[in-house]
Amino acid sequence: MKIRTDYTCPLEIVHDIIKGKWKTIIIFQMRAGSVSLSQLQKSIAGISQKMLLQQLNELRHFGLVAKENAPGYPLHVDYYLTARGKQILAAIEIMQDVGIDYMVEHRLTDSLDQKGICYPK
Repeated sequence: MKIRTDYTCPLEIVHDIIKGKWKTIIIFQMRAGSVSLSQLQKSIAGISQKMLLQQLNELRHFGLVAKENAPGYPLHVDYYLTARGKQILAAIEIMQDVGIDYMVEHRLTDSLDQKGICYPK
C-alpha cells in the first residue's frame, strides 16, 4: 500500500489507512474478538482469500490488527483488533448505524432483514 508523506490533517491519514472496499468490513467483522482467516472469509461475501490476506497485512502494517499463531499442528492463525483497531471500530460502528438509518429511511430494508440486522421499524 502506498501512503503519502504530506498531510493537511489527521483525517487524511486515517482515510488512507482504511480506504478501500474491504478494510472497514474486515474490522467490523472482528468486533467480537479473535477470528481465523476462514471465519473472516465466510463472514465477508465476495472477498477472495488473496484479497483478505492482502487487506489484513495492510491493517497489520498500520497497527490496527495483529495475528497470533497457535502452537501445534495443523497451523492455526487468529487475527484480532489492537487498541488502535478498537478505536477505529468505534467509528465504524457509528458508520454502520448511519447506514442503517439511511436504508430504513429509503425503504431498503430487505438486505437488513436477510442479514438479521436490527433496525427501528
